[in-house]
Amino acid sequence: MAKAKAIKDLSPQAMTVESVRKIVTTRLQELYDWADYVGDTYHARELHDMRIAAKRLRYTLELFADALPPECGLLVKEVELIQGELGELHDADVMVALLRLCLGSSDSGAPYQEALVRATKLPKKGKVMVDPDLVAHFADPGVTPSAEERQGLEWLLSDYEKRRKQHYTAFCQHWQELLAQDFRHKLLYAL
Repeated sequence: MAKAKAIKDLSPQAMTVESVRKIVTTRLQELYDWADYVGDTYHARELHDMRIAAKRLRYTLELFADALPPECGLLVKEVELIQGELGELHDADVMVALLRLCLGSSDSGAPYQEALVRATKLPKKGKVMVDPDLVAHFADPGVTPSAEERQGLEWLLSDYEKRRKQHYTAFCQHWQELLAQDFRHKLLYAL
C-alpha cells in the first residue's frame, strides 16, 4: 500500500484554513498520482492504492468540514463515490484471485496470501463470501476439487470476473466525468 505523503510547511501558528488547504492539496495530489493507471484494467494494486488515496482525501475533507466552504460537501460526495467504486473493484479482484487459487490457477499474478486474508473476513451485506475452511481445503496443493465443486467454483469465478468488469467500467466512466468537469480544479478553487 502506498504511504501517505508528508505534509510540508505546516505551521502551528498558521490559520486553520491555510493548513487545511495544504493538507487537502497534498491528499488530492496523492489521488491524482494514480490517475495514469485508470485506463489499464490490469493494474489492480495501483487502483487499490488509488482507493486508499481517495479514502485519505475523503477523511481529510470530513475532518475539516467545519473549516471548509459549504460547497466542499458536494465534492466530498464525489470522493466518497470514487472510494466506493474502487472498493467494489478491489473486492472483486480479491475474490477472483481467491477463486483462481482454489481452482489451482496461478495466471492472475494476484497476491494470493493477501486475497486469502481479505476474502475470509466477515461477510459484507449482500456479498458472497467463501468459508475460510473451504478456502484452506482447496488452497492445499494436495487437494483436487471434485467435478461438481470445480463447476461451482468456475461458475463463481465467471460471475466475479463479470462483476469486476462492470465495476471497472463504472469507475472509469465516473472518473472520466470528473476529469471532464475538472473536479480537481473545482476542489482547489473551493478551498
